[in-house]
Amino acid sequence: MTTLSDLNSCDTATFIDRLRGIYEHSPWIPQRAATLRPFANETALKLALQSVVSAATLDEQLGLIRAHPELAGKAAIAGQLTAESTSEQAKSGLHLCSAEEFATLHQLNADYNAKFGFPFILAVKGPTGQGLTRQSIIATFTRRLKNQRTDEIAECLRQIKRIAEIRLNDLLSVQLEFGPTIMQWSEELAAWSDDADGLTCAYMTPAHRQTAAQLLEWMRAAGMDAHIDAVGNVVGVYRSDAPGARTLMTGSHYDTVRNGGKYDGRLGILLPIALVRHLHQRGEKLPFHFEIVGFAEEEGVRFKSTFLGSTAVTGRFNLSLLDQTDADGISMREALLAAGHDVSRIPAIARNPADLLGFVEVHIEQGPVLLERDLALGVVTAIAGSSRYLVDLTGLASHAGTTPMTMRKDAAAAAAEIVLLVEQRCAQAPSLVGTVGQLQVPGGSVNVIPGACKLSLDIRAADDAVRLAAVKDVLDGVAAICARRQVEYSVQKIVDASAAPCAPRLMQQFGDAIERAGLPRFDLLSGAGHDAMAMAAITDVAMLFTRCGNGGISHNPLETMTADDADIAARVLLDFLRRYKA
Repeated sequence: MTTLSDLNSCDTATFIDRLRGIYEHSPWIPQRAATLRPFANETALKLALQSVVSAATLDEQLGLIRAHPELAGKAAIAGQLTAESTSEQAKSGLHLCSAEEFATLHQLNADYNAKFGFPFILAVKGPTGQGLTRQSIIATFTRRLKNQRTDEIAECLRQIKRIAEIRLNDLLSVQLEFGPTIMQWSEELAAWSDDADGLTCAYMTPAHRQTAAQLLEWMRAAGMDAHIDAVGNVVGVYRSDAPGARTLMTGSHYDTVRNGGKYDGRLGILLPIALVRHLHQRGEKLPFHFEIVGFAEEEGVRFKSTFLGSTAVTGRFNLSLLDQTDADGISMREALLAAGHDVSRIPAIARNPADLLGFVEVHIEQGPVLLERDLALGVVTAIAGSSRYLVDLTGLASHAGTTPMTMRKDAAAAAAEIVLLVEQRCAQAPSLVGTVGQLQVPGGSVNVIPGACKLSLDIRAADDAVRLAAVKDVLDGVAAICARRQVEYSVQKIVDASAAPCAPRLMQQFGDAIERAGLPRFDLLSGAGHDAMAMAAITDVAMLFTRCGNGGISHNPLETMTADDADIAARVLLDFLRRYKA
């Protein structure tokens, strides 16, 4: 068995030989990494090898990609793969392809090589290391065939680094203590959905209530005092024995967007539950109460109201929202009563800020920043503020064939101009983004000039002054466009959330824990909203981001992360808890 100590102390030739199978037929990678010894831990070794690949020339990187075999290609059939590749392809059953599957893979290989000039690379052991299905491999192959060459080179290198990570775990007998459990729990929760296809878990639906019940069961099994409160939050406390102990809170949301991902929100609940289970099994207590909250609602899918769970905890829940109705005319109040909740107890959920040490949230990044830097973790500096509006445009529906272009009052044309205005204005500052995510022509017909159009506006920035300036310019632009086109408009504000800076003291402690784990500290902004934004009203907050795969896509079934990243995030949070300084 090879150990890290062996690798740190052996001569260069032995170091290269021991790591020969990690990067396919590319001994130059361990050769260059050898000069960086000694490595403090396995994570530092992985990062050093990855850094060599990233710093290599394009020709060297392409050579590395071309050193890998085609999936289920001729080499696999002829038994000419390396031992590592043979094991990996067998894990996904690629040696058991049906004639149809083999033909599909063969055609995809041919098309891919013709387009890119190198073989398709995929870590077939997948995010958990347990193997992807042949169907998911073919689907990924098909999707990535649409990429541009530069993007696909980058993705192949990321996949090669993931393959190397798994191989190095095997070589050094690395056991992931938390990651596999977190990934498995995520899969189990994803089985409960409002829809037959994909994952949708909206507030107070049967799937939502099943998810809450499962979280409650896991919290109690982990050694926590746990309950579900009046708004549907699942709350667990791992109590300290210290006299006068205060509370450090963590958590995230367990509801999802429509057809969403498995890790958004839920990672921030499951990961700390796994840590509490570990502490409880060891009989280890913390010098503070550690409270995990699975917030019942953050996305606003069913009742168009976000942060219901966290605003209840902060004492800022708007009770008038109870009268809002869903698409079926069911009020929030009725939905809560049907689920057995006493809405009169919602105000009592509010925490006393004096009892709190802070709130920390672990969350998948939902973007590509960490992915592009080959970093598993990042420290969030601030959560961007958000302004959201619904805009109704009213023009004049008239015949598409008989109305001259100069006489039209086209609501859709006005909307198109507004979309471009948002894009142009929100490209003017680094942290500023603007989106028109909804665009509708109600009752539209192919031969009728649109008389009405509905659209949404979402403008975000880390700096509230930057955001509000952009909002003013966009709304002024909407007025000017509509006046020029003789289209009436109305604007309804639905969200106005201020930016939430993270507490420097908590950021520093997260950064220190990341560095102790063998990774460099990297700070980044969160463009997405999180429950930590609401919690910032009553206590200091901080966030730890984990890398998001598949190009950083989120709010989508393609949202993914790895067991290794979940594991190191858990170890960093555990280190943070053990060394926490008030």
